[in-house]
Amino acid sequence: MIVKYKCVNISSVKSKALVEFYNERLGIPILEHDENYDGVSLGFFKDAPVIVIWDENKWGKSSEGKVNFVFTCDDLDKTYVELKEKGVRIEPPTIAVWGGKELPLFDLDGNKILLLEG
Repeated sequence: MIVKYKCVNISSVKSKALVEFYNERLGIPILEHDENYDGVSLGFFKDAPVIVIWDENKWGKSSEGKVNFVFTCDDLDKTYVELKEKGVRIEPPTIAVWGGKELPLFDLDGNKILLLEG
């Protein structure tokens, strides 16, 4: 039986740039580094699910479609300003139809990232 959720694998033809985007621009810590940017784990805790970025040039695609990530932050307006200053292409936060505030953006490979306040 399944006992734990481990990770989400995403692959990129520009794995170094994608790792840098998640780490340097979004501030997600690197938990396991690889000098070739192949199999780099990013996340907040070692025992929690992580994002693993693989070199698509070496292994091929890890999925057939794009991935959607959802993260939370303390202050969406402040996060918006910080990401804008780091050069992330992003629109201001909006109020979703369900009533919550959200900030959608895309990574360098077109994977959707949704930031929620909370």
